[in-house]
Amino acid sequence: MPHYKLAFLGFGNVGKALAELLLCKREQIAARYGTFSVTGIATGRHAIAIDPDGLDLLQALELVNAGQSLDAISKISPPCTTSMDFIRDCGAQVLFESTPVNYESGQPAVDYIRTALEAGMHVASANKGPVVHAYRELTALAASRDRKFYFESAVMDGAPVFGLFRETLPAAHITAFRGVLNSTTNLILSRMETGERFEDAVRYAQSIGIAETDPSGDIDGWDAAVKVSALATVWMDTPTKPQQVDRTGIRGITQADIAAAKAQGARWKLVCEARKTGDQLVARVSPQMVPAGSPLYGVQGTSSIVQIESDVLGTLSLLEEDPGPHTTAYGLLADFLNAVR
Repeated sequence: MPHYKLAFLGFGNVGKALAELLLCKREQIAARYGTFSVTGIATGRHAIAIDPDGLDLLQALELVNAGQSLDAISKISPPCTTSMDFIRDCGAQVLFESTPVNYESGQPAVDYIRTALEAGMHVASANKGPVVHAYRELTALAASRDRKFYFESAVMDGAPVFGLFRETLPAAHITAFRGVLNSTTNLILSRMETGERFEDAVRYAQSIGIAETDPSGDIDGWDAAVKVSALATVWMDTPTKPQQVDRTGIRGITQADIAAAKAQGARWKLVCEARKTGDQLVARVSPQMVPAGSPLYGVQGTSSIVQIESDVLGTLSLLEEDPGPHTTAYGLLADFLNAVR
């Protein structure tokens, strides 16, 4: 039975949820795929731990949750201090990468993934940046090393938006997609429908950890634009940067707009869409009034949906309800298992 050595680059909410999922699924994974150990964990605030014989994952979770350093369980000396050194020294066969996204360049995650692939690792990433800025390069590098670069959690958390296309739609030509892909703005607009002011809805999203302290990446449409770019890049084989997406956020939506939509039997949604005709791609993120007959209408709170148009199946919809770190973690787990099976 094969044994896989795993490493975590990033151990925030998603990384911790993945660790818990691995512990929960250990026996099920072993029965079908093989055993595993975690040889390295690199965090932004709790140091780096490496043990070639395998770290105690439960102890690592307890230390991080208590705000303590992982130094105590690391078995290498001198201690590793940089992410690049960690990738080279952790001895893993699979790297889980969940570092913060950089919308503009994808760095330093692109370099982290490149280094891991060059070191002979499979990479499972939750990061949109490398997909948008280096998909072709990293996929080609992975293939040249007989490894996989997968990123199921980059869009719609753990929903199989990329695996569906890669594994179950052979020879399909995706011509367009449309959906609601940003949880934060969808939650804000849903709460505004109950009469809550925009500013209060933003503060609520921040209070439950959905929105950042600076929520501009969500409410100004940047996160949605990056997701549109990632889907267009992979699904339509058309490298697309966020700056190429026609982008309007939800700052201008008022209670009067919400009431006007309600009077028409509609709702406001931040709609993500792209359509490719020949070699021309048109991509857009914009607030739109969605009628009650649309599948997008009933997508409330933090849920997401994407509708895919292709030359073989007409319109196919994927709906994800109430995602969280656990669903993002599952996307990473699925990437690991699909890479090694």
